[in-house]
Amino acid sequence: MPTGRVLTVPNLLSLLRLAGVPLFLWLLLGPHADGWALVVLMVGGVTDWLDGKLARLLNQYSTLGALLDPAVDRLYILAALVALAVRDVVPWWAVLVLVARDVVLAACLPVLRARGYAPFRITYLGKSATFLLLYAFPWLLLGVGTSAVAPLARPVGYAFAAWGTALYLYSGLVYLAEFALALREHRPDGADHAGRRLPP
Repeated sequence: MPTGRVLTVPNLLSLLRLAGVPLFLWLLLGPHADGWALVVLMVGGVTDWLDGKLARLLNQYSTLGALLDPAVDRLYILAALVALAVRDVVPWWAVLVLVARDVVLAACLPVLRARGYAPFRITYLGKSATFLLLYAFPWLLLGVGTSAVAPLARPVGYAFAAWGTALYLYSGLVYLAEFALALREHRPDGADHAGRRLPP
């Protein structure tokens, strides 16, 4: 079960990933150092996998880690989307749609907390959508240039981005369905249901 611990190895790795977000954005928008940006993104992906493994291996689950890990994923997605939109690689409407999905779900959290529910559970569907979007960005960056692999990388990147966007929005609808079920439940007067799970 998650604990209140802060100084854990997985949390330190998550903080390292968090520090990489502004560097990643600067590399894309400043010097257009796409190669180094890809290195930062790959290091972030490796540490994302590693902190989950170490949390299980060392039994260092924490509430901070449960919040920080998906938040850093979303910051990488947001940074990549904004940078690619500024460079006219992806349309701005796609950025706005994906950001709106997260904003709507974030607005649900205070309501859930007030009704005694824990935050949304991280589902396999949501993790798959995040993985597809993060996997699309290296291909899209490779497709920006004029290298020999660019003509192949571009359609592959757009395919991963389209599939990831569709799953991302669908997982948002699943979370909203859970939210609607939680609102329909009536809590008995005086009952303490703090931290209870959302209805499946």
